[in-house]
Amino acid sequence: MLIIWLTGLPGAGKTTIAYEMKRILESEGKTVNILDGDEVRKNLSPDLGFSPEDRILHNKRVIEMAKKLSLEGVVLISLIAPYQKVRDYARSELSPKFAEVFVKCPLEVCMKRDPKGLYAKAVQGEIKNLTGYNDTYEEPAKPELVIQTDKESLDESVNKVLSLVQS
Repeated sequence: MLIIWLTGLPGAGKTTIAYEMKRILESEGKTVNILDGDEVRKNLSPDLGFSPEDRILHNKRVIEMAKKLSLEGVVLISLIAPYQKVRDYARSELSPKFAEVFVKCPLEVCMKRDPKGLYAKAVQGEIKNLTGYNDTYEEPAKPELVIQTDKESLDESVNKVLSLVQS
């Protein structure tokens, strides 16, 4: 059916948007699966670290899961996916069902939100290679949609993505 890949920095709002979309779409009778980066990593990729190679492999595992789940309905992927080449690979593997949504939020705002305490740990040196802070995040080159969670309410962001789903 459709695969929406929400990409952005940690704390940008990807997972919050995905779960609100799931609630709305399911209320309309649609089948929705969420592939949340943290949950998938814990359950599917516990053997992987955060090196570039491990991140790429983890993302490819998510892509394979999305292929299978898309046969059931809408798939919402909430995953940082820091490298453009991986998102391009996802597009090539999942097209024409694929749409990339850049959940754009300034690093300073993500650091203030810090729902999981990751940025605090990175500042203290407890976490190395935190995407966007002391490791690479390549902003999407040509996403289907850009939402700005520092300037939009949750409802506004979700409605924009829902419009994309409905088109």
